Amino acid sequence: MSKNRMSFGGGGGGGGAGGMMGKLAKLQEDMAKAQEALAEETIEVTAGGGAITIVVTGNQRIKSITLSKDVVDPNDVEMLQDLMVAAVNEAIERSQTHAAEKLQGLTGGLGLPGL
Repeated sequence: MSKNRMSFGGGGGGGGAGGMMGKLAKLQEDMAKAQEALAEETIEVTAGGGAITIVVTGNQRIKSITLSKDVVDPNDVEMLQDLMVAAVNEAIERSQTHAAEKLQGLTGGLGLPGL
């Protein structure tokens, strides 16, 4: 057997590859906790002057859609459809922004590209 062994940063002591693996494991744990928390958080968005209210979670799941009786006009279904699309898109966008802000704090110190 060969006596040559690869060493990454001297092992132990929190430095080198071992230290990075520990940081990554901690990050993975923190990310899982943050994602669980985001699933419990809600964001409320209204459209059409309050005619439509959408509640979305921090992980982009629609919890509820509430329509004002005034917005339901059988003669103008297209207007209701347009309001719904606008409200859902706004809710998802706000939820994504909220999630990105929460998760940014976790990945910011690692210097990982694209995160």
